[in-house]
Amino acid sequence: MSYNTLSPEEAYVILEKGTEAPFSGALNEIKEKGVYTCKQCNEPLFNSQSKFDSGSGWPSFDDDIHGGVKRISDTDGYRVEIVCANCGGHLGHVFEGERMTEKSTRHCVNSLSLSFIKED
Repeated sequence: MSYNTLSPEEAYVILEKGTEAPFSGALNEIKEKGVYTCKQCNEPLFNSQSKFDSGSGWPSFDDDIHGGVKRISDTDGYRVEIVCANCGGHLGHVFEGERMTEKSTRHCVNSLSLSFIKED
């Protein structure tokens, strides 16, 4: 399988499970309609309709595109990591029960893990 070439910063987050600094990501403030895809393999992961401002400093989504995101127990024993179901690239973490939206789910995602395809 062929993957996109990643910058050193993207590789740190996606391959080494790093985290970008809060409020530093280019996709945090985007409000347009479109689809967020995996930066490494282009798999569709989130629709813009599920994006919301959580105040966390990272793009937040209360739902994923069915089958695009896989949940894995984090090594810290507390959090749940989310990865691209297609390539396994690290996206961030998912939190439930915070009541920020009706779905009470927050996929907290690194901007560096995503690409945005604007809807025409």
